[in-house]
Amino acid sequence: MEKNPQVDQYFEVLAPDRQAALEKIRTLILTTVPVIKDTMQYRMPTYELGDVVCAAASQKHYVSLYMDVELVEEHRDELAHLDVGKSCIRFKKIEDLPMDTIRQILEETVARQQSN
Repeated sequence: MEKNPQVDQYFEVLAPDRQAALEKIRTLILTTVPVIKDTMQYRMPTYELGDVVCAAASQKHYVSLYMDVELVEEHRDELAHLDVGKSCIRFKKIEDLPMDTIRQILEETVARQQSN
């Protein structure tokens, strides 16, 4: 998967810890779903397979990861230590993000999209 230069530009202006966090998420997404498109929508990195699979953004006080509403709800217990909204998973340190759970949500999202 070729990385989108617009996403690279988005990362370039961020603080180093935010760059590292978003790059780690990006790498997870691109390795979990190699055919996914790395795009910029809504002024944030967005990953899609026809439909949007997920998006991530650096906010003022945290990083937001936007994922499938139903799957975030299904995995709420695994995300309980984080600030979780309807589809938004917020965290301050990448170490707090359960990467195995995020990978599982990604895989389940792709499977749902492909079955529709």
